Amino acid sequence: MNTPVSEPVALRLIDREFLIACAPEEREGLLEAAGFLDRKMRELRANAKAPSFERLAVLTAISVTHEFLSLRKQHDGQEQRLSDGLATLRRKLDAALDGER
Repeated sequence: MNTPVSEPVALRLIDREFLIACAPEEREGLLEAAGFLDRKMRELRANAKAPSFERLAVLTAISVTHEFLSLRKQHDGQEQRLSDGLATLRRKLDAALDGER
């Protein structure tokens, strides 16, 4: 049984560096996520009164989670509308084909 190979990746958030182990194929995605998180943290820090790193991390986590859940709800609604539209088209097509017989 092979164990997955992992490599340490240095991530910088605000002024702190974190080493996180990840599989080589996940490296780019992890770096992209860390860059996004760093930008969000800096954005929130600019609008807050000198929050600690930990408080800033929690505020950012809440903000990103809220954004994610809103987008997921929006996506689910669009997916449902698409499914409903496809079902309507299928019924119309079935009715048209039955009318030809």
